[in-house]
Amino acid sequence: MADLCDLLVFTDLDGTLIDHDTYDYSPALPALSALKNMSAGLVLASSKTAPEISDLRRELGAEEWPAIVENGAGVLPPFVQQSPDASQYETVRRVLESVPKDLRSLFLGFGDLSVAQVAQLTGLSHSGAARAKERSFSEPGQWSGTAEQREAFLAALAQQGVTAQQGGRFLTLSLGTNKVDQMRHLIETYRPRHTIALGDAPNDIAMLEFADLGIVVANPAREPLAPLETENTGGIIRTVKPGPTGWNLAVLEAIDRFART
Repeated sequence: MADLCDLLVFTDLDGTLIDHDTYDYSPALPALSALKNMSAGLVLASSKTAPEISDLRRELGAEEWPAIVENGAGVLPPFVQQSPDASQYETVRRVLESVPKDLRSLFLGFGDLSVAQVAQLTGLSHSGAARAKERSFSEPGQWSGTAEQREAFLAALAQQGVTAQQGGRFLTLSLGTNKVDQMRHLIETYRPRHTIALGDAPNDIAMLEFADLGIVVANPAREPLAPLETENTGGIIRTVKPGPTGWNLAVLEAIDRFART
């Protein structure tokens, strides 16, 4: 597919391609169809696990493209559905359990919860929550302490090589790589003429800034991102419509924009 890749699109899912509340992506179908017709690559880039993202990738007809999983902690190769080796996740959990108890108790990770509890926390179905718990690289969770306690918590983790990224809903712990690290590698592999990145959360910023065109998708469920570096020169734009509706309009406009260059 590399020789057919004129455009490579990197997209966050929840609150971006997928509605924050309903998990529906149908408003984006016209743009998804346009990308498919022009043989553009669609790289899903999400906090979701390999089992979660492989099902969605198949639904979207994008199985021939890799997917960035668990906030960039890993990559799911094309056409692969099974979970990668979980040794990195096990390492993250071991480090987490070594943090002082007064700080550890303030972080509630997916590994601390039952499938039913993850379903309640995320709004996923029971089967969806089970897939969300099948982790290979990273541990998402909710932080309930103060800013000062969080700083101490992250410092304790960093001493043992675990870093954190704040997404739209969760603080995610991993061994270091992020969405833009994986994005750079995939661009080197596929060498597209143009790149687009779409997202709505702080952990999407580096990806948005690295693309030829970054698109901040409106998400009324969270605070909007602060102005980004290349917004004033047109390198980053923002949608007015939220979620998949905004995604659809922005991608169609971007396709037209690149077609004229």
